[in-house]
Amino acid sequence: MGAAAGPATPHRHVAVQAADFDLGAEVAALRAGDHGIGAVASFVGTVREWGGDAASASSSSLVLEHYPGMTERSIEAMVDEAIHRFELRGARVIHRVGPLGLGDQIVLVAVSAPHRRAAFQGCEFLMDWLKTQAPFWKKEVSDGAGDWVDAREQDDAALARWGVVPGAVANTGGGRRAAAPDSANPVETKEQGT
Repeated sequence: MGAAAGPATPHRHVAVQAADFDLGAEVAALRAGDHGIGAVASFVGTVREWGGDAASASSSSLVLEHYPGMTERSIEAMVDEAIHRFELRGARVIHRVGPLGLGDQIVLVAVSAPHRRAAFQGCEFLMDWLKTQAPFWKKEVSDGAGDWVDAREQDDAALARWGVVPGAVANTGGGRRAAAPDSANPVETKEQGT
């Protein structure tokens, strides 16, 4: 990248939580006291409508589950990879779990860097990884019935463009889930996704 060296200890924050987050507060925490930051890029994912008709969309929700401990470690390892790869000065990733309604915030990825290109790339890299490799289960619920959601081929292709083979992220505990979670015995596979 040719960017100036980052701080001795880049800012890192990973949270998996049911509570909502405030984008402004999170960006302020990311920037706090670091005058080497020239760019901040962020992404906020929200629950959107799916399905064909307005009636089912209005009763739609999303349920996200994870494997506590493993999920956080997996995201932390990928944050470290992004900081190293793009010479980021910091990164904050918050992913919500539990039931979420239409319009609710699901995920925040915010990164800081000396220059905009590194910030944009670091943010996009982390989001591509989260979409396919983070150990989450996602269930779309409409009119009381739900379906567990798999990753799409284009999500795998987005990750592959960074030189990361989907399902083969080393040392992250990542990988995708094949079925609905079994809290007593979560089984990790590399065939289906979040």
